[in-house]
Amino acid sequence: MSLRAELVRFALRRFFKGRSGPAPTIESLRRRYGGLGRLAPRPPEGTLIKRLDLGGIRAVSIATRESRPDRHILYLHGGGHVSGSPKLYRDFTWRIAAAARARVLMTYHRLAPEHPYPAAIEDAANAYRALVAGGADPRAIVLMGESAGGGLVLGALLKLRDEGTPLPAAAVTISPWTDLALSGNSYRQNADADPMISNADAARMASYYLGETDPRTPYASPMYGDPTGLPPTLIQVGSDEILLDDSVHMAERMRAAGCEVELEVWPRMPHAWHVWARVMPEARAAIARIGVFVQDKWRMAHGE
Repeated sequence: MSLRAELVRFALRRFFKGRSGPAPTIESLRRRYGGLGRLAPRPPEGTLIKRLDLGGIRAVSIATRESRPDRHILYLHGGGHVSGSPKLYRDFTWRIAAAARARVLMTYHRLAPEHPYPAAIEDAANAYRALVAGGADPRAIVLMGESAGGGLVLGALLKLRDEGTPLPAAAVTISPWTDLALSGNSYRQNADADPMISNADAARMASYYLGETDPRTPYASPMYGDPTGLPPTLIQVGSDEILLDDSVHMAERMRAAGCEVELEVWPRMPHAWHVWARVMPEARAAIARIGVFVQDKWRMAHGE
């Protein structure tokens, strides 16, 4: 593990777990993330950014000089289902676009508690359907997301499969939240090691998102669904995360169902470390790995 990664871990622990007092409100949490978004460096010159509509869902398109116009990554952001926006990811999404040689489309899906389940999963599925209806070949699409967005990716795939919609060539999830019942041992074993997320925070965000919904509802917590028929999937997660078992158990269920899944557990990486690619070599390496994975799956889907 690099010294820079250790410094990022230290800073994240101070920012997320170094505060005493009552739990932050939704409004203060969103202001905090909004401030981080304003600090995020802008993409390099030559990055093409456009606003667009995907089936009534606002989205942003990010393309670099390396991006092929016929290949698309539909990205669903994290934020515990209660916060987050494309602005927070503007130093990250262009890197994914360049590594995958594709256009990245990031949605502004609806957030809880104003819009609890199933609003976000409906937005994700609608955005995908709109992308296909607009002429995109499913074999040239990858669904991708991190944290709560990673759970949305897998939940949306279950929903789309159940509806008979053609599925994308592959999926990529980073530190996905797949179990809103918080049943994994890692919620207890990694409670102190995780520099970012506490069990109390996870439980509070799950309650905002779920409302009266059973936390084991498959579209909300895809770990409880039947993953048969889902596309090849890459899962990357840090070894110290409380969400570690969400990835491990999801991968186990997918393998048992005959799915192609690659699980990578990165030692001591913080939650969704990829967004710190400007300073962390491990983040840049993980993004490069994603680029290799999706390009390989696209070639296979097209028989190349």
